[in-house]
Amino acid sequence: MTLHGDYFDAVYAEGTDPFRLCANWYEERKYSITVASLPRPHYRRGLEPGCSVGVLTEKLSTRCETLISTDIVDSALDTARAAVDNATVDFVKWSLTDDWSAVAGEEPFDLIVLSEVGYYLDEPDLRVAVDAATAHLEPGGTLLAVHWRHHVTDYPLTGDRVHAVIGENAELERLGGYMDEDFVLDVFINSRGDATQSVARREGLV
Repeated sequence: MTLHGDYFDAVYAEGTDPFRLCANWYEERKYSITVASLPRPHYRRGLEPGCSVGVLTEKLSTRCETLISTDIVDSALDTARAAVDNATVDFVKWSLTDDWSAVAGEEPFDLIVLSEVGYYLDEPDLRVAVDAATAHLEPGGTLLAVHWRHHVTDYPLTGDRVHAVIGENAELERLGGYMDEDFVLDVFINSRGDATQSVARREGLV
């Protein structure tokens, strides 16, 4: 069963940074790999569901002209707003199972980052969310997913299963990724686009 707001309210009642995202070498390394894996230097419009206290948000904000970062816990959003001093970021209370009209806007996203959020959804809800994300991603746009691989009793899915489900979406093409014992990262593109996805080719190196 998908985990909802009451679960996360209880988690954040234990502290402002219950997942220990700040001042943590594991997270710092993972975030550096995440941002370095983005195939474009800059994005016009990004979406980051489940931003928590804003550690990854700050890094993504330097790569996006505008960034919508969301969470379903008010205290997490308050902490993120205080931590991220960047006017390009719009913080919104929203989750992947909510109505996308609250974040979609008039233009599609060219970047969607699913960082440590997919395993909170059960498989049917995750498939719906991935389909919706793909529908709101412009042709050739980037969808990056990164998730913890170890089993967590409370979570409906493992990180590996999340990435398998994402990879089954017919409109997403896997560009590359990284995996170690702790986390898996995959970079997908919306295959409706016909532009080359080779970074070297775009830079005139091939």
